[in-house]
Amino acid sequence: MLRRETANRARPTKSVVIPSGSERSLAINEFGSATTTGDLVARARALRRVAENSTLKQQEFNRAFVLMQYFGYLRRNPNDPPEATLDFQGYNFWLTKLNQFNGNFQDAEMVKAFLVSGSIDRGSGREQLSSVPSA
Repeated sequence: MLRRETANRARPTKSVVIPSGSERSLAINEFGSATTTGDLVARARALRRVAENSTLKQQEFNRAFVLMQYFGYLRRNPNDPPEATLDFQGYNFWLTKLNQFNGNFQDAEMVKAFLVSGSIDRGSGREQLSSVPSA
């Protein structure tokens, strides 16, 4: 595999982050004078350079943060009941809201909403938080 192909493939396929020409060149240049990707250390450096892209980091942080809210406060997966449609609708709502506030969960009032929107799960007697606030 050529150096350029490795740098291009290191980017996640579903990512909408397109590296600038200079970022791409820096990743390719991690291989130095090598003509193939046989140098595993150079491959690791190139992958790390791609993974440390600030836009990619922010996008993945937001997804992980919303997922953490589900696990930490709701104690369930985003597509488990009481999710009405079982299709990540609530997760997508919170991810969109967090993205609208540029990742600032305090301004988006996410944690507050997760804490305040509690209801009692009558089956287990435990407090169960709903994922989407009622209108």
